[in-house]
Amino acid sequence: MAERMVKVDGVQLCTESLGDPAAPPVLLVMGTGASMLWWEDGFCRMLAEGGRFVIRYDHRDTGRSVTYEPGRPGYTAADLVRDAAGVLDAYEVPAAHVVGVSAGGALAQLLALGHAGRVRSLVLISTSAAVPGDRELPPPTDEFIRFVSATPLGHPDADAVVEHQVAYARVLAGGRRPFDGTAARSLVRRDMERAHDFAAARNHDSLPEGDPPQAPLSSIAVPTLVIHGTADPMFPLLHGEALAEQIPGAGLLTLRDAGHGVERADWATVVPAILRHTAVGDS
Repeated sequence: MAERMVKVDGVQLCTESLGDPAAPPVLLVMGTGASMLWWEDGFCRMLAEGGRFVIRYDHRDTGRSVTYEPGRPGYTAADLVRDAAGVLDAYEVPAAHVVGVSAGGALAQLLALGHAGRVRSLVLISTSAAVPGDRELPPPTDEFIRFVSATPLGHPDADAVVEHQVAYARVLAGGRRPFDGTAARSLVRRDMERAHDFAAARNHDSLPEGDPPQAPLSSIAVPTLVIHGTADPMFPLLHGEALAEQIPGAGLLTLRDAGHGVERADWATVVPAILRHTAVGDS
């Protein structure tokens, strides 16, 4: 990976790229509160080896990007959408295939709605509709709600923070498959050691919307693939099904017993699906 700091709307964002810059570009948008490390290196290499120019980046308040005082973010969710377009500008990419996971999937939808010319296609993983719809959708699972509702630790030491994040990753995994706590712990530690201020990522929990586009999801005209685990505890499967129904022509790939996020066990399924999907219009 080639790390590069870029300036977007006057702030510094940390980015990395992999692959041939002449290949079809794929912009990876992680969920809010998560750095680009959660697009794991092996996943990115598989995409690059499949003939894609892969770009990932740290959101504001994550990793090595600009960091604000915890509790005082100087930006909105709409700024995070513009950041994605700004990263493409920095790499001189007019339009990219955009792959978003969790809240990153919502940001990808909003990018397609507000900056349609910048998006060649969408892949939306473990996410839900970014704009209101008329279908009633199920809430997160009881276990997920209990975990996120638990009283936060006051000023825990680094080891306690790591264990809390690993426990959260375990909940997100959905409980139907073996959970690799060692791998999760290693990734969390790398994330903490790399971050300017790991606590600042909590700013994403209370961001104002800003100026989101008002267009409905039915106005998205680019090829779209929705990928969703059947054991997702944050957004149960009906969220993915409803999303695929609202976007014209969208496909739906369900991952049996998968939880929330991009699990290593699913790379062999997800990466080929992304490569097929992003080949549209680039052959």
